[in-house]
Amino acid sequence: ASPFTFRKLAGCTLFITGASRGIGKAIALKAAKDGANIVIAAKTAEPHPTLPGTIYTAAAEIEAAGGKALPCIVNVREEQQIINAVEKAVKTFGGIDILVNNASAISLTGTLETETKKVNLMMDVNVRGTYLTSKTCLPHLRKSRNPHILNLSPPMNMNPMWFKNHCAYTISKYGMSMCVLGMAEEFRGEVAVNALWPKTAIHTAAMDMLGGSGIEKQCRKTDILADAAYCILTKPKSFTGNFIIDEVLLREEGVKDFDVYAIAPGHPLIPDFFLDAFKEEKKLSQHEGADGAKASTESASAKPRSPVAETFRVIQGAMSEEYVRTTQGVFQFELSGEEGGTWYIDLKTKGGSAGFGKPPVTADVVMSMSSADFVKMFTGE
Repeated sequence: ASPFTFRKLAGCTLFITGASRGIGKAIALKAAKDGANIVIAAKTAEPHPTLPGTIYTAAAEIEAAGGKALPCIVNVREEQQIINAVEKAVKTFGGIDILVNNASAISLTGTLETETKKVNLMMDVNVRGTYLTSKTCLPHLRKSRNPHILNLSPPMNMNPMWFKNHCAYTISKYGMSMCVLGMAEEFRGEVAVNALWPKTAIHTAAMDMLGGSGIEKQCRKTDILADAAYCILTKPKSFTGNFIIDEVLLREEGVKDFDVYAIAPGHPLIPDFFLDAFKEEKKLSQHEGADGAKASTESASAKPRSPVAETFRVIQGAMSEEYVRTTQGVFQFELSGEEGGTWYIDLKTKGGSAGFGKPPVTADVVMSMSSADFVKMFTGE
């Protein structure tokens, strides 16, 4: 069979915001290998002092990978720039088949620490930019045979933990997810609208700025999102209204080796924002006892817990054999202040465990700190 038989996105036109670097560019390059047309709708026309790449360097990479590139200067805060780029794309390639809303702004700051201009930036880029780009592309998408909108946004997890440390950012990302919820239903049968989010931190220039040096070892490459996006965008338009986690989808598609996506294979990975063990806990709370009676885990979890105990409950809920296999460490915490005493996390024995008291085996690391600092450390503060 000709290799071209399997080029599912050959001849398709993808309009990707924020495609000059990072995740947007990775998705663009994956589609370019099929011979797709890529509209690079991004701000960076001149080299940035600290960030790699421009719309023109991205265009050269896309052409080298086998695609056709149309670099367009687009700040998604400016509606006219979006309109101009969409018109140019339709004129150049004859239409638009896929929109990827990837452009995003982030500030992981509390309510009192977030300047108004940062609030405006996140709301304008993440929510308004996604909404307006979708609105502008939709008349053209409706004419395509298999149109898709894909937003890089999370499932809407209403655990207050994801709001308390960076309320404005969370509102803005959930705004993108609400666009998926609404538009998937509004255009059902005409245009597929889905969300994609990584299970772990992804190594990008933004991650380097947020996490500092050495953070990349705890991240995966952008390739995992590119592969997951490709799976979604090659599905029929009836596949719509889904909030997809990259690893979950790729496992369903038969991928078994996830080390290929790791920057440092075998190194523990940082779980991404907005994902926690609440779904697994829900299943556990409906566990039936041997006599057929429902176990009383629900009533127990209904009691308010202290911050340290609640943190350990979440850690215990997130335990997995994979974490144990990749970490192979036992951590002991000597906490002072409220809820002081000895606590532990065992990521070495069997399926792992965590809780109050000394660990079942000798600790590899002993950390002494205040209870307040412990809670801050494990909630990302």
